[in-house]
Amino acid sequence: MGMIISTALMAVAAAIVLVLGYGRGHGEHLLGVKNGMGVFLQVLPLLALTFIVIGTLPILIPREWVVKWIGTESGARGLLAGTVAGGLAPGGPLIQSIIAAGLFKSGAGLGTIVAFLTAGMLWGLALLPVEAGVLGWKIVAARFACSFFFPPIAGWLAQTLFSGWIK
Repeated sequence: MGMIISTALMAVAAAIVLVLGYGRGHGEHLLGVKNGMGVFLQVLPLLALTFIVIGTLPILIPREWVVKWIGTESGARGLLAGTVAGGLAPGGPLIQSIIAAGLFKSGAGLGTIVAFLTAGMLWGLALLPVEAGVLGWKIVAARFACSFFFPPIAGWLAQTLFSGWIK
């Protein structure tokens, strides 16, 4: 149901921007569609490969192993594993969300998933060299130091407050 609502909302947003682009004249709405399709074609191979990996992992990794190491009952071990994996995971929010969905369906606990996503968003270790090149290492170090403890805390809070609500 959530996917249907998300798709409907995105369809409404797309329609609005297309109408606004059309209203500006000069074929700007078509330029927007062309730009969007260009991004789609760039991302499509990455998405397809990610879906293949996510679809295959549950077959290769026994559910019992997932539940033991990163399931609801894994405690701090699962939170730390989710945090480290999220910080190291490539691909940004879109790919990390797909990975998180696959892990959750495989038996990962809610806290682990929240720690994974939070670390991916806050730490973004794959981007550190780019950030350092643009902003300098001092700013990057300050950002990382200030966000360091949040992923496991967010995972613990999610597990404690919402685990009975989300299954």
